[in-house]
Order: sequence, then C-alpha cells, then structure tokens
Amino acid sequence: MKNEVKELSLNIDEIKTILLEHNLLKNQHITKSTSFDYVSYNSRDIKSNTLFFCKGNYKPEFVTSAKNAGATGVVAEKHLTQSEGMTEFIVSDIQKAMSILSAAFFAFPQDEMNTIAITGTKGKTTTAYFIYDGIKQATNQKTTLFSTVNTVLGPNEIFKSHLTTPESLDLFKNMRKAVDNGMKNLVMEVSSQAYLKNRVYGLKFDVGSFLNISSDHVGENEHPTFANYLHCKEQLLVNSNKVILNAETADFEDVYYAAKATTNPEDIYLFARNGGDVSLPVDLDFVFESHEDTLNDSKISLIALSEKAKSLGVEGDYTIGIPGDYNESNATDAIISAGLVGFKRDQLFEGIKNTRIPGRMEMYRSHNHGVVYVDYAHNYASTKALLNFLKRQSHHGKVSVVVGSPGNKGIDRREGFGKALSEEANVAYLTMDDPAFEDPMKIASEIDAHINHDNVKVIFEMDREKAIKDAILNSSPEDISVILGKGQDPYQKINGVDTPYPTDSKVVRNLLETL
Repeated sequence: MKNEVKELSLNIDEIKTILLEHNLLKNQHITKSTSFDYVSYNSRDIKSNTLFFCKGNYKPEFVTSAKNAGATGVVAEKHLTQSEGMTEFIVSDIQKAMSILSAAFFAFPQDEMNTIAITGTKGKTTTAYFIYDGIKQATNQKTTLFSTVNTVLGPNEIFKSHLTTPESLDLFKNMRKAVDNGMKNLVMEVSSQAYLKNRVYGLKFDVGSFLNISSDHVGENEHPTFANYLHCKEQLLVNSNKVILNAETADFEDVYYAAKATTNPEDIYLFARNGGDVSLPVDLDFVFESHEDTLNDSKISLIALSEKAKSLGVEGDYTIGIPGDYNESNATDAIISAGLVGFKRDQLFEGIKNTRIPGRMEMYRSHNHGVVYVDYAHNYASTKALLNFLKRQSHHGKVSVVVGSPGNKGIDRREGFGKALSEEANVAYLTMDDPAFEDPMKIASEIDAHINHDNVKVIFEMDREKAIKDAILNSSPEDISVILGKGQDPYQKINGVDTPYPTDSKVVRNLLETL
C-alpha cells in the first residue's frame, strides 16, 4: 500500500520563524504572497507560486525569468531590483537558508526514515552498498540509497547520481519521494563538500560513520587545506546521534576527540582489524578477522567485545560479496551500521554476501588477452589497495593500468596515481577522465611526472576508448588489465559539458565480444 502523499507548502510565518531560529534573516519585504506551493533554485524549473532561491553566481535575468514563470518569492543574500513585486527574504547564507527551508517545505522527510550516513576518503560507496544490499531484503525493498553511483528512491525508481551528495533542495525532495514511495530506511554517502557547501546543513542522522581520511580532496575548487578537509569530514560526527569510527584511520586522535566532544560515549562504536594498528589506547567494541580472500569474495568473522556491541546481535561469520581485503573494514562498518538501526546477523547475511556495485571490481575474462578489471578507484589509497590485491591473487604476467585524473579538482590525486603506478604497475596508459576545463594531456603529464620510469612503461593516449582497447590487445593470457576511474559513468565532463561516453564497462565488453 502506497503511503499517503502530503500536500507541500510553506507560509510566510514559517519561513520567518525558521530563518530567525538559525540567525539567518537579515531583512524581509512581504507582498501579497502568504504561502508558497513550490521551491526551486533553477529558473527553468518554476511553477505557479514558487519560492526561488537565488544561489551561486546568479545573473539578474535568472530572477526575471523565474518571476515571469510564476515565482512570487525570492531568497537571496542581497536585495535584487529584479525582485520588485515579489516577497523577498534577505539572508546571511543562502546555502544554509535553502537547506533548512527545503527540509521544512518537504515536511522533514528524514524524520520518517532510519537515516544512515557514511563519510571517508575511500570506501563510502562500497560501504553504502553493503548496508543497502544488506537490509533491503529484510525490509522488503523499503530502503533508499543516495550514492556516488546511483540514487534509489524505490524498487522501480533508480537513476544515475550527479553528485555524491546533491544540493540540499534536491536531497530533501528525493527524501520526500522516497517516503511517499514507502521507503523506511535511507543509506547515503556524505561528502566533505556537502559540509563545505552546507548541502546538509541542519540535517541530523541516526547513524554516522567515519571510515578513513587521507589527503585527496585538497586543491582548486575543493578544500583549501587538509585541516579544512578533515574538519568538514568530522561534521558528520557532530550531526549524528550514534557514530561508528574505524580506529585504524589516519588522524584517529583528532577524529575520536571530535566525536567525544559532541556524542555520548555510549553512542560511539569503535572497530578495527584484530591486531590492527590503533594509535590511541582505546577500548574497541568490535574487531574483525579475515579468513579467506579470493577474486570472488572474502570471509570474515566479526567479534563483539563490549556489552553494547554484543547487544546488537550482529557478531558472527560473514561472506563478503565484493572481493578485496581492503573491503573487509567497509563491510564491518556496514554491519555495525545496520545493527544500530535494529537489524540482526541473520537478516544481513545474504545481502552482504550478494552485494554488487555497478562499475566496481567488475571482472572480464578474455581468451588470449588475460583478465580485465573495471573499477572506480580514483586516488592513491584505493588504487594501491586494488592493484596490490589483484597482484597477490592472480599475478603471473604484467599489470597494465588505464587511468586519468579529473580536471579542476583533486590536484594531489595526480601525484597519488603516479606513486601507486610506480609501486604496483608495469604499464600505464595515461588518458582522459573528466578533464573539465583543463587540457587532458597536461593532467596526464602531471601524473607522469610522479611515475618511476624504471619500473613503469608509460603510454599517452587521450582517446579513452582507444587506450582501453590498446591495453587489452597488448596483453598476453597471463596479464591483467585494470581500467580505473569511470566504471559505468556514461559521460566525460569536458569544458562544462556532459559529453556522452559509452562507459568503461561497455567499451571492455564490446571489445571482448569482437575478439
């Protein structure tokens, strides 16, 4: 039975009260409008009686266009002459205002679901899918997912995500759709950018996990410093009722005390690999032990140490559907997360065992050109872990890697790729991967500057499809080819345009079908 769909609106008094509560309202000009029936920050998405958020690098014609299309109210950081005749709210921070007003307009959908959030430099998507697949069977598909890969609002409403964490208005709009579709649980990745840009301002999660931290998103258009990056990551701990920490993360002391500053110690859960490197003398709640790693799956035991951990009912043996020993901590975090919202081991086991992620650790065998792997790995840590695991499991010949790096962000990833290739690869095909407004050859050259050419043969090929085909065709039956970065992403971001691309997975499949 489908949930009753709520009528959505927001009146003047509600808006003033909410903005004043958050100390955001600077000024107001009220016309005849007393309530609003739609909200938008896109001047091309306007309905009758819309409240328009004038955010970012707006142009005056955007307000005029919204007004002509039916917008009767505007929220902005300064008075706009184009808003004459509209109700106007002047606020000190448009991103914060949009977040809290969107939550109110969509009737606080987060209060109608269990909300589980994950942050970390690597492993967010894998952990999110472990949780999602782990509990969706137990909930008769009543679980929604907001991930880097896909957004799932219901069993028949799945689409490709554009941002790891979307704009606040889109986030709450999607939550409301999920609730109206009968969803009872939300699993979502929360990026550091979401806190830097106030996309999740005012949002409190039931469970928040901190997986790990490493220098990755520092640079142009991202975080100005590592300290800022870490601070933004830690905001998830501040805004979650219960938190889970991987005690083996770098900067654990900083992360741990950030959690303790705002969270009851009884609501903090710590885990690590049994015998792992934990920098502080803390009492762990869980440890996990690895029993078997193959190219198909892994087997672990989860051991509860504290009484509060034992009470969750999730300890025991698990088979992990996504191979790689580096994924075992992600699965552990997912199991604890599910346990904190009421799920037990017998409900989770099959879902964890059968977890799959589109574009993640996809394996293709060829007759004469070895084995091909497609994966989203996009930084030093994930690339190093993946290549090292594949070599330990199957390596008899050379390792060829096709890789690029995005433009205008994550500049330090380029050095990381060069370092990982130097340590784990034999041949590197440097190519295009969302160059944005940069020259892809310049990006490739910056990766190359950090490659040890005594260890690695480097080939520059900016045509990504050709680079993939060349890597496979130049491999022998004992070799492995690893295609990194895009997985099943169907676009290349080039000069501000989402340019269609067949996806790495499809390029590989099409080539192997012709051989």
